[in-house]
Amino acid sequence: MNGVADMGLAPQNAVAPGSDALAALDIERVRSDFPVLHQTVNGKPLVYLDSAASAQKPRRVIDAISAFYEHDFSNIHRGAHTLSTRATEAYEHARKTVQLFINAAATEEIVFVRGCTEAINLVASCFGRSQVSEGDEIIVTEMEHHSNLVPWQLLCEQRGAKLRVVPIDDAGDLCLDVYQQLLSSRTRLVAVAHVSNVLGTVNPVRELVERAHAVGAKVLVDGAQSVVHFPVDVQQLGCDFYAFSGHKLYGPTGIGILYGRRELLEQLPPYQGGGGMVDVVDLAHSTFLDAPLRFEAGTPHVAGAVGLAAAIDYLNDLGMHNLAAHEQALLAYAQRELTQIEGLRLIGQARRKTSVLSLTLPGAHASDIGTLLDHQGVAIRAGHHCAQTVMRRYNVPATARASLGLYNNKADIDALVVGLRKVLELFA
Repeated sequence: MNGVADMGLAPQNAVAPGSDALAALDIERVRSDFPVLHQTVNGKPLVYLDSAASAQKPRRVIDAISAFYEHDFSNIHRGAHTLSTRATEAYEHARKTVQLFINAAATEEIVFVRGCTEAINLVASCFGRSQVSEGDEIIVTEMEHHSNLVPWQLLCEQRGAKLRVVPIDDAGDLCLDVYQQLLSSRTRLVAVAHVSNVLGTVNPVRELVERAHAVGAKVLVDGAQSVVHFPVDVQQLGCDFYAFSGHKLYGPTGIGILYGRRELLEQLPPYQGGGGMVDVVDLAHSTFLDAPLRFEAGTPHVAGAVGLAAAIDYLNDLGMHNLAAHEQALLAYAQRELTQIEGLRLIGQARRKTSVLSLTLPGAHASDIGTLLDHQGVAIRAGHHCAQTVMRRYNVPATARASLGLYNNKADIDALVVGLRKVLELFA
C-alpha cells in the first residue's frame, strides 16, 4: 500500500503505515470532538463516509464561530469601533493561519473566496481576460471535477482558445507522455487536480509544474481533495495558483482559499467590483487596492474565515503527518476488506492514492447502494461526483463512493463491508 512518503511528504514526524499507523491518532478522543457522529440514523449508529463531499466539524470550529457571533461580530477594515477592530484582527489572523498552513511566501498571496469553485472561476476570469488570446491553449486532465473543467471550457469559448485534455490510464494515473506532447509555446495554463475526487489519485504536481514552466505556462492546482489529507507546501510544489474549500477541511461552508504567487496576483484585473476593493473612485474611473483585497469585493464571510482558522489549528494540533499516516493505513485496510467481496469493482488503483474508494456492485445501481447503506446507518456518496468524464472513461454510469476522514476507524470500514454484502445479497 502507498505510504506517506509516496505522496512526496516529508518523512519527519510521520508514522509508517501499518498496524501502528492506526494508533498515530487517538481516534476515540478525536471522534469525541465531533458532535454529529454521536447519533443514530435509521436506528443504527452513524457511520460517516462522505468526507470528500463535506467533512464534519469538530467542536472547536463550532465554538469558534459561535463565539465570534456572540462577542466580536462586526464588519471589517473600515469600522472605527472596538468590535470592528476585533473582527478585522480575527479575519487577518485567519489569513496568516492559512498562509502558514500551506507555506505561502506572504499573506498577500492568500485570497478569501466562497470556495474552491469560486477560486478557480476567479483565475479563469481574471487570468483569462488578461493572459489568454485566440489560438492559445489550456490543458486540463480527464479526471477533473466539473469545477476545474467547465470554467476553462467557458474561457476557451469566450477567448477563442483551445482546450487540451490529458487522458488517464486504467489504474487512474495521468498519461504523462501525452501531457508532455500537449505542452507547447501556445500553452497558457495547466489546470490539474492534486487529488482526484473519484479515483483518489495523487498527481505528481511538482513534476507537472516543472514541465509546464519549461514552456512558459502557468499552473493552477485544485487542492480541494488534497490539503485535507496531507501537508501541502505551495512553494515546494512551485505552482502559480492553488485552490481549496473550507468545508472539506473540517471548516465551515461558504469559505475557501485562492493562493496565487504575489507577482501574478498583482498583474491580474479585479474579479468583481464593489466596496472593499477600491482605492480611489470617481464617476468616470476607479483605481484598485493591491492583492489580495482587490479580489475581495463586498462584505466577506468573516465568521467563515474564523471557523477555517479554527479548523486549521485543530489539524495542526493533531499533526498532518499523523493524520496522513492514519488515513493511509485505514485506506489499506479498507481496500483489503473490500476486495474480498465477490464482484465488487474498485475504480481507481493508482500507485499514489489517498482516502477515496469508488466502487460498483454487479446488478446494483450506485443510488441503490447508497440508499440501502443509509438504511444501515452508513453515509456514502452515490452518482457521478461532478466528474462525468471519469465515469465515461471507466464505462460506468455512476459509482458508490466511500471517503475517509480523520475520525474514521476500522469499525466504520467493517460496517461498510457488512452493508455492501447485504446489498449484494439483495441483487444476487
